[in-house]
Amino acid sequence: MKKLFFVLILLLLTAPSIYARVSKAERQALVDLYQSTNGVHWVRKWNLDEPVKKWYGVEVEGNHVVSINLFRNNLMGPLPESIGNLTYLRTLNLAFNNISGPIPAGITQLVNLEVLRLEMNKLKGEIPRDIGNLTNLTLFTAFNNFLSGRIPASLGQLSNLTELNLSSNDIFGRIPASLGQLGKLEKLGLFQNTLYGDVPSELGQLSKLEELVLANNELSGEIPVEFSELASLKIIQIQNNKFESLKNLEMMNTQQFLVFDFDKTDEELDFKDVNFQRTRMADTKFEDDDNN
Repeated sequence: MKKLFFVLILLLLTAPSIYARVSKAERQALVDLYQSTNGVHWVRKWNLDEPVKKWYGVEVEGNHVVSINLFRNNLMGPLPESIGNLTYLRTLNLAFNNISGPIPAGITQLVNLEVLRLEMNKLKGEIPRDIGNLTNLTLFTAFNNFLSGRIPASLGQLSNLTELNLSSNDIFGRIPASLGQLGKLEKLGLFQNTLYGDVPSELGQLSKLEELVLANNELSGEIPVEFSELASLKIIQIQNNKFESLKNLEMMNTQQFLVFDFDKTDEELDFKDVNFQRTRMADTKFEDDDNN
């Protein structure tokens, strides 16, 4: 009986050290990230001999990695496929680094992810087709990279998304109509790509949209009449495209706009009470904030 008692005491004493560690798979995924992105050259390096919870930018809850924030930390090289093993991750902020190569398909396994920031890197290749698996995502920013291919239609499955910014890449093709399903979307930035064809009328369903930046593409056709339903819109930038008609812009309530940029053509458009002096490139205002 005494022996059993001492065994129980020993278990209680050692339990914290046993269970206060992340799994081997999660730890290895972090080590892979460190090695693949030249951790020895990071600004804030990891001491791999220390517990994971002490590694810079890593947050651990319940013995699982829930946040990685390595904003502006001089990461160089590709992201490892094993990043998909961090399935408890809610925030992944790798913005403002020198990460190259593709966005690994494994990232679509991070089904608990809420924030994905990849902007201002050197990523190339296509956005993973199954990005729509990340249904908890509220923010996805990947502007100023070298991403190519088409915008995945599965993005329309991200019903919690409030901000999507894919500006300043090499993305081509049509804007998928499925983006009109993003009922919580407040900011949409697709500036400076090679998008062509009509703007889908389904975007007129985005009742909470405040910023719409489609400038510097090859979009054509006419502005959808459904845009008159965008009651929350404050910023619209559609200049430097190939629209055949802007006439439907007249149907919008231009008094609501803070920024309204479009190509000034020979068409006589009747806009009232809008200040055309207040213009800016909304999508290029880089938010140098590592707290997200």
